[in-house]
Amino acid sequence: MTDWQWLTFEELSKTELYRLLALRQEVFVLEQRCLYQDLDGRDLDAWHLLGWQTVDGKRSLAASLRCLAPGAKYPEMSLGRVLTAPAARGTGVGRQLLAQGIARAERQFPGHAIRIDAQRYLERFYQSFGFVSVGAPYDEDGIEHIDMLR
Repeated sequence: MTDWQWLTFEELSKTELYRLLALRQEVFVLEQRCLYQDLDGRDLDAWHLLGWQTVDGKRSLAASLRCLAPGAKYPEMSLGRVLTAPAARGTGVGRQLLAQGIARAERQFPGHAIRIDAQRYLERFYQSFGFVSVGAPYDEDGIEHIDMLR
């Protein structure tokens, strides 16, 4: 069972923020070996979806994403920094994360399309949620990406 939180930056506790940033560093910087500026200033104005799971009495962050308002990065709202913790992969929490993220984003910013800068190997995953590829694939931080809209 996953406990979902939809929070602004100001609503994140210090511990929640620490765990979020630590997990993003673990996945994007260490696992995917991408040297990039994760703290890009956009977290301050974003909505953050955090999925927590409790295993053997220990609560850990299993998945997260951030939602930017229309106009913050693109004309559409956007979902980014989408990730599932290594220990939670294969459990379906990634699908739950995206379903929750889309539903909450659409409630937060009704009537707007959603843009995702998807890692290319996840293109089919995002297509299963109604996203359509737009434009040509491109390299971002050494990983092939594709822009997608829903």
